[in-house]
Amino acid sequence: MYKLKTGFRWTSSAQPQSKAIALTLPSENSHSDIEKLEEQQVSTAAQLPNSSEIDANKNITKISSEQQLEYLLSNLLKYGVLIASAVVLLGGILYLIHHGAEPAKYHFFRGEPLQFRSPTGVVKAVLSGSDRGIIQLGLLLLIATPILRVVISLLAFLLKREFIYVIITLLVLASLTYSLLGAYY
Repeated sequence: MYKLKTGFRWTSSAQPQSKAIALTLPSENSHSDIEKLEEQQVSTAAQLPNSSEIDANKNITKISSEQQLEYLLSNLLKYGVLIASAVVLLGGILYLIHHGAEPAKYHFFRGEPLQFRSPTGVVKAVLSGSDRGIIQLGLLLLIATPILRVVISLLAFLLKREFIYVIITLLVLASLTYSLLGAYY
């Protein structure tokens, strides 16, 4: 075991204080290890999914159509949230300009008017120039963004003929649709 000394000691002797011993181990059939590695690479390549490739550095990469789909879906979510936020902000600013000086009436709970309880009512309210309708439209856009992502994913899985993912995506879409429209029926 080595001991660490905290004091600094300067020695100028040319003779080494420790000895190094080099041992060479006999090789036992060195070609068998190389053959095993080659077999592992072949079996790994056989297990890769169809949508993957191996680049020059032996890394598994996605094909360009899969990368384009991921890019499309990420941009859809990013810009969908940004647009929905901008619409809500615009509606909020217009609402505060027109109704900001009014006192808040919290004594009685008043639910949303009927025109804001359905998507068609929200569109009619926006077309009539309602500030609250613009806020509700922004919220509908925010809700529609992930639903549109699921629809695009469903179409991509149908084109790739990956039917297990089609079934899963259909179940997700059905649950989203039911949760959105279930209150009306």
